[in-house]
Amino acid sequence: MTFLHVVAVGKLRPCFREAADDYLARLSRYLPVAEREAKEAGRAGNDAAQRREEGKRLTVLVPPGCLVVALTRGGEAWSSAELARRLGRWRDEGRDVALLIGGSTGLDDGLAAAAGHRWSLGALTLPHELARVVVLEQCYRAATILAGQKYHKGK
Repeated sequence: MTFLHVVAVGKLRPCFREAADDYLARLSRYLPVAEREAKEAGRAGNDAAQRREEGKRLTVLVPPGCLVVALTRGGEAWSSAELARRLGRWRDEGRDVALLIGGSTGLDDGLAAAAGHRWSLGALTLPHELARVVVLEQCYRAATILAGQKYHKGK
């Protein structure tokens, strides 16, 4: 049984893959996590068409019954402690969670609007590969907060 599903567009280049794998391994010591990748739709014609096609590809990778959290600039900015509270609550409720990360042109607006929650990593524009690493690191940090470990040094 997997609790946390990281569903993202594209394959990571080696430097990002190494960092993502490190955080996936760390995170898996605290909670069941899986990563799923949708193929990029680079030949879709334009950015909006690309986002729509990638959104369809992401949707089919979300396991049934998951609470969907869309990573989008228009979402709420959560502190590490807030993410920990949310993950803890969803875990305790027995909810599986799918974190959706778009590709190089972002996440489809319709997919983001339909999500149960929208999470923003902030106002900065990050490459989607780096955003995935940041999401994994923050989930690991949240898991250590829930476990009372010392990795988290913030307030």
